Amino acid sequence: MVCRRCLKVIQQELEAIKVMVHSLELGKLSVLIDADTDRNFEKQIVNILHQNGFEIAKSEDEMIVENIKLTLIELISELPIDMKKNTSEHLAALLCRDYKILSKIFSKNEHITIEKYFIKLKIEKAKELIQMQQQTFSDISYQLDYSSVNHLSRQFKKITGLSMTDYKNSPIWERNFFDEII
Repeated sequence: MVCRRCLKVIQQELEAIKVMVHSLELGKLSVLIDADTDRNFEKQIVNILHQNGFEIAKSEDEMIVENIKLTLIELISELPIDMKKNTSEHLAALLCRDYKILSKIFSKNEHITIEKYFIKLKIEKAKELIQMQQQTFSDISYQLDYSSVNHLSRQFKKITGLSMTDYKNSPIWERNFFDEII
């Protein structure tokens, strides 16, 4: 779950079927179920999650991938991105794993590198900031921790096929949800 509305919808739907939610936060759901509870109850919970576009991470690798994604989404949600260290060091420290292992697991499961995934997230955030029309391209590049507006511009064009100016002036603004990016 990646936004407050998602959390609210899931909470309401679970409460509607009398599931007691223990905790519900970004990417994590914990419910209280009696030992006597029917196994169908678990299926109902899974169905609610699936109907709302969520998957349940079953393996340790899937949980690691999900944690990487959530960590990077959280990074771009609070601007300016203030990276005291590079992304690999940040992820390794937060997830308490060697970055080479994280990178290998992520690439194997998602068929994209962590770096390329993070660039896609930053480009989606740039699109959002451009649409708000409150900041210059230079300000946006600073907010997203780019070394220069040219660096952001090159990556933006490579990912979207449009220059930032063309995107800004386009009558149709296409964006993706952060949790759907791959």
